[in-house]
Amino acid sequence: MMYKNPIIQGFNPDPSICRVGNDFYIVNSSFEFYPGVPIYHSKNLVNWNLIGYCLTRRSQDELLNARASGGIYAPTIRYHNDMYYMTTTNVSHGGNFIVHAKDPSGPWSEPVWVDQGGIDPSLFFDDDGTVYYCSNATVDGKMGIALSIIDPMTGERLSPIQHICSGSGGRYPEGPHLYKINDWYYLMIAEGGTEYGHMETIFRSKSPWGPYEGCPHNPILSHRDRTYSPIQCTGHADMVEDQNGNWWLVCLGVRPLKGMLHNLGRETFLAPVTWTSDGWPIIGNDGYIEMEMNGPLPGDTFPQSDSWHDLFESHTLDLNWNFIRNPKMGNYDLSSRTGSIKIIGESKTLSEDKDSPSFIGKRQQHFNCTAEVNMSFKADEQNSEAGITAYYNDSYHYEEFLTNIDGEYYVCLRKKVHDIEVITDRKKVNFKEEINFRIRSDRDYYYFDYKLPEGDWEHLGKGMTAGLCTEGTHTMTFTGTYLGVYCVNGNVFFDWFKYTGNND
Repeated sequence: MMYKNPIIQGFNPDPSICRVGNDFYIVNSSFEFYPGVPIYHSKNLVNWNLIGYCLTRRSQDELLNARASGGIYAPTIRYHNDMYYMTTTNVSHGGNFIVHAKDPSGPWSEPVWVDQGGIDPSLFFDDDGTVYYCSNATVDGKMGIALSIIDPMTGERLSPIQHICSGSGGRYPEGPHLYKINDWYYLMIAEGGTEYGHMETIFRSKSPWGPYEGCPHNPILSHRDRTYSPIQCTGHADMVEDQNGNWWLVCLGVRPLKGMLHNLGRETFLAPVTWTSDGWPIIGNDGYIEMEMNGPLPGDTFPQSDSWHDLFESHTLDLNWNFIRNPKMGNYDLSSRTGSIKIIGESKTLSEDKDSPSFIGKRQQHFNCTAEVNMSFKADEQNSEAGITAYYNDSYHYEEFLTNIDGEYYVCLRKKVHDIEVITDRKKVNFKEEINFRIRSDRDYYYFDYKLPEGDWEHLGKGMTAGLCTEGTHTMTFTGTYLGVYCVNGNVFFDWFKYTGNND
């Protein structure tokens, strides 16, 4: 059965997957964005629905002063004895922890902390009831994958931590997952870094403690030598067996704009897995993943809309919206005016380092897309503004906004790239109560337009897509672009937000 990649578009990196009966669940990293660790559900491995987040309370997901691309790193989800477990790392506060839930859509428990360092932790439940915890860590001076026995409900470590594998020689051995298949313990890890040298390797042993032998055709997955592919950086994978006995692998990858730049973030891809006669996995097309693939999917697929429209008619915020770090929830009001969200803007701007401005955003999922919003705003306070934004992080964002300068209203386009922040376009407008803003994007530019109730769309300016790409940031970053709305120093009502993507 043919299907298309990526299966989860936009910023959804470091996927981990589990199956319960005929249901599949995937979790992804969330970094400084909140709520933390989105969880998706599918019946067929191709059509995925966001059903919630594992970390929905500040007590689970403390992001105070988390740097850009800090916060919550690669999670793992597992199911055992009627309980779901998710383990991850908060690199900004506390390290490795586990939460659990009876229902994957939540609520999830308070975290229990695990006294084992490193990142990318994973759980493995053995047949005899032993629960193993592995992470990338340095033990006795040895860098690589570390293992211990734990109690997953308390986080208590029940054995010393041991180094079990150094990988195949690639840098940054990380993202470990243990599986038991036909009496072999398989250890699958990511190597090479999550950039253009990324790869996935696998090892096996008769004991979870090793010694491990490497697969003779390692790496089992990599696009490092496939410069022409529209998919790059493949790795950080997890495997699952479906109800029909077929194996599948999910991994992260990026779709470059052109050259070696990407702005959508690391996305989730799917590949079928077959096995050699001597028990080693073959991923996809001999270690490669394609935009269109064929495999024995466990269920029929169906078309999904590339559009999303929020009318703000509920008293709870739609799951697609995210905040930057821990929000002040009193600044987001869905009840004061039916069919609107009121956002209260404080003095924090989108350029605030390690803070939480008044902002909600959804992941950009397509190169070619449009985001539109209707806004009511009284820009009466000093330095007040509200509008729409294409946001990568606090050092890289473009925003189109309305502001009041000496009693006159202006629509402005501001760009923040590195340490340069400047208003590049400004037009005086006859604003009364409402205005519509629009962002159109393609592989080259973000285009910014506005429309007053009595007029047509007018173009304000544009910003290069390259300005919001991971490879251009001044520190190593791991996220993707959001399209959203914000407010500074004032109160604004947004009546609707519409996202329209084009398959690309």
